[in-house]
Amino acid sequence: MIHPALDELRNALPGRVSTAPEDLDEYSRDRGPVLEPALPGAVIRARTVEDVQVVLQWATRHRVPVVSRGAGSGVSGGAHATEGCVILSLELMDRILAINPDDETAVVEPGVINADLDTAAAEHGLMYAPDPASYRWSTIGGNVATNAGGLRCAKYGVTRDSVLALKVVLADGTLISTGHSTFKGVAGYDLTALMTGSEGTLGVVVQVTVRLRYLPQEVHTLAAFFDDFPRAAAGVLAIGRARVQPSILELLDGRTLDALDGVHGSELRRRGGSLLLVRTDGYGAAAEAEAIRRVLIGLGADVSQEGSEEAERLVDLRRHSRGDDVDDLFRVGEDVAVPKSRLVDYVQALEVMADRHAVHLKVVAHAGDGNLHPTFWVARSEGPRSTVRLDEALDESVRLALEFGGTITGEHGVGQFKRRWLAWEQQAAVLDLQARIKEVFDPLGILNPGKAIVA
Repeated sequence: MIHPALDELRNALPGRVSTAPEDLDEYSRDRGPVLEPALPGAVIRARTVEDVQVVLQWATRHRVPVVSRGAGSGVSGGAHATEGCVILSLELMDRILAINPDDETAVVEPGVINADLDTAAAEHGLMYAPDPASYRWSTIGGNVATNAGGLRCAKYGVTRDSVLALKVVLADGTLISTGHSTFKGVAGYDLTALMTGSEGTLGVVVQVTVRLRYLPQEVHTLAAFFDDFPRAAAGVLAIGRARVQPSILELLDGRTLDALDGVHGSELRRRGGSLLLVRTDGYGAAAEAEAIRRVLIGLGADVSQEGSEEAERLVDLRRHSRGDDVDDLFRVGEDVAVPKSRLVDYVQALEVMADRHAVHLKVVAHAGDGNLHPTFWVARSEGPRSTVRLDEALDESVRLALEFGGTITGEHGVGQFKRRWLAWEQQAAVLDLQARIKEVFDPLGILNPGKAIVA
């Protein structure tokens, strides 16, 4: 539905507002499962902070919901259109405003692509550490919105660990600055941390100051193939007990190896029943890799040190291991986390559960921090009842993660899709506190309604 006051916005932002059917359709969803399909009333492509302020001032006057988004790479429905909303796209705000090599910081607009920032930092011997699987097309603003993770989380942490300061436009159009340009700073409440991961429900991020890390001078990659998943997971714990810190520690089960071989023509499954992909970096990378190699061989692994070309191919295959788009209702990937010590127990429980519900299962994990991405699927030919079984399996997989001391989402955010599980993890008093925080920042409830929290 086109809002009757939209002409006012068109006049204020000439050329920025579209109601073309193809735009409304394209921007109506991200890559998450669609629960309640809706088309936005308009798509606004902001180029400046002032554009964003104009949109939110207009939205406040007319009580129009606003869903902000970057590249739409999220997989939890955080950028899905909601009834009566307009989409505020930040993808054209894509400038790297500054890189400060001595301070080891960068200042960027929200539409900057993750990989582009990393490439620009590399010219100064630095890197931007967070690297979600979508890093080649996801935006820094979207990464901040979901507190995105990635393969290098094992050593460098998630997005929040690299965000120092933000500029944010609040629901009424007020521009605020949070945080600091220094690595340390504890003045007042940490609103930067609060905004990071808030999924556009508290404000619209229009500028980000991030911490950069040293670009490793040396990198070593090990491919450790085990007979089965439990032995590979035992390798994760053994590396931890050896007190060696990989930068990447990824675990892929046999079904994932089969799927990758089928799509990419690789021969991973022939080499073993489960793969532990390990990368060390920095001046001590060789010594750390050798220590890890000895540990894993002691557990019966077939360990090879990969040359640079094959190593990059393995890491790239891991980034593609999720498979088909998650808006296919017959294939859904999840994003839970459990303590590392419970990886084996959780996956074994998943196997039993998947068999009971007659659904297919494959598992990959950011094993260094216990973040798992189980993917469940059923054959389309089975008809509507199969999707009921799939939903039941998803619900049970989340309950199992919580029973093992875990969480419903490790890095993808709650969005629209996971709200049904939020009350399983968080007590009523916490849910109420979050709703009251939301009301302080967004009293009219116009910022990304129906996402991230239970309000």
